[in-house]
Amino acid sequence: MTYSIVTSSKTGNTQAVADAIAAALPPEGCVYRGAPAPEALDADVIFAGFWTDKGTCAQDMAGFLPLCGGKKVALFGTAGFGGDPDYFNMLLENVKKLLPSDAVYLGGWMCQGRMPGSVRARFAAQLEQDPENANAKRMLENFDRALSHPDEADLAAAAFFSNGKLAGETIAAESL
Repeated sequence: MTYSIVTSSKTGNTQAVADAIAAALPPEGCVYRGAPAPEALDADVIFAGFWTDKGTCAQDMAGFLPLCGGKKVALFGTAGFGGDPDYFNMLLENVKKLLPSDAVYLGGWMCQGRMPGSVRARFAAQLEQDPENANAKRMLENFDRALSHPDEADLAAAAFFSNGKLAGETIAAESL
């Protein structure tokens, strides 16, 4: 079975996950590995990786996913404001909606990712202006937790996820 790993990564988090997936899969089956491009569509299975932007994937991936008609697609992504499975599932559902109705969705996987220092500075400034700002405190705590992600456990989980999808061990792969 052939596969492509298509990745949209702004800060390197999603690229690190894509690299772990590539290392876990048989190299002889890889048709394409890189940014969203039509060449990726020559594979049987497409692993589509994205960074989170305003509750969905970035524009380059949003433009690619509708081209995946008739393909088996597994999604993976990173989100700075992560750690909550419900939030991750909501993100995956939002991105899944971009797939055409004849694509076969194999499932999705998400993990938390590091964020740029400018994000921490914004919340620190809010806290400086209002030391009782509970939301700013939560956001700073989340930022600090995210600094180590994706970590080795995240990368191992991504590799496990991808191996299962390529081997056909889907959790009732569903047509959209």
